[in-house]
Amino acid sequence: MEDLIKKFVYTGVGLASLTAEKLQKSIDRLVDEDKISEKEGRKIVDEFFQKTESKKKSFETQISKIIEEVIRKFDFSKAKEILDLNKRVKVLENKISKMSQVSAQATRVPQKPATPKRAIKKATGK
Repeated sequence: MEDLIKKFVYTGVGLASLTAEKLQKSIDRLVDEDKISEKEGRKIVDEFFQKTESKKKSFETQISKIIEEVIRKFDFSKAKEILDLNKRVKVLENKISKMSQVSAQATRVPQKPATPKRAIKKATGK
């Protein structure tokens, strides 16, 4: 999502840059053709950049508000929250593992001690 927004902003910056370049060429051509004075041309370009800068700040503010709204609506987890949850899961896994070991030991059926008769039967197979 963040990459998409960055691409959108960079596209806007590129478009503004291209527009400024085209405007500058057009003004230079008008000055060369003596249709406007160099002073008037400079004034037009300066006004364009001032308006562009104020629009840029307004645009950035609007984009920030949109991003905050999207994040709020989707309720994305923060990295710290995820790390905290991972720690809790590890603690719980350790507890379960210990409980499983204790349970396994408790459920083992103790073997009866070998009596002399059983030992003889076992050894001789009779």
